[in-house]
Amino acid sequence: MIREVVLATRNRNKVIELVALLGDPGITIRTLDEFPDAPDVVEDGDTCEANAVKKARAIAEFTGLPAVADDTGLEVDALGGRPGVYAARYAGDDATYEDNCRKLLRELTGVPPERRTARFLTVAAIALPFDGIRVAQGTLEGVIAEEASGTLGFGYDPVFLIPELGKTLAQLSAEQKNLISHRAKAFSQAKDLLREMDFERLESGRSAAR
Repeated sequence: MIREVVLATRNRNKVIELVALLGDPGITIRTLDEFPDAPDVVEDGDTCEANAVKKARAIAEFTGLPAVADDTGLEVDALGGRPGVYAARYAGDDATYEDNCRKLLRELTGVPPERRTARFLTVAAIALPFDGIRVAQGTLEGVIAEEASGTLGFGYDPVFLIPELGKTLAQLSAEQKNLISHRAKAFSQAKDLLREMDFERLESGRSAAR
């Protein structure tokens, strides 16, 4: 079992969610606050998996510890799958969450509810400093609301409506969101992978091979 991991993100909102999702008495979770000189990894991949793998690998190599990273995309059917992997910077490189939501709602003006279907995709990557990558993913289906609602969560949560609940993700408590979200699904699998992996055995094997 992996007993110590570094979260390869400086996004405070993500850190809070990931600590809750990966929380385990046997796993010590470290953040990049403890590694101020860690590189800022440019997310220039064409897919969420490429970005997650790149971030996890860079931080694992820098820290010498197992690293966990994720990347999330938002696919809106009426927009041909946009914003996709560019969700975080949809309204520009320096866009705020609110900027991105406003642009999305503006582009969907006049689109009826039945055509506003969308899904979140999260890919989680686990990297060991010397033993490759493990990947997990999760999706969440929903629709884009006609206006933002709710003050919880972050990103596109205020405009992502869960039809069965009649609420946006931003109207759900952290506990409720972490039961159903795309990130929760991906990191449930990632947590299982961490339990299966044996960092100490792999590290010993690497040392013996030198």
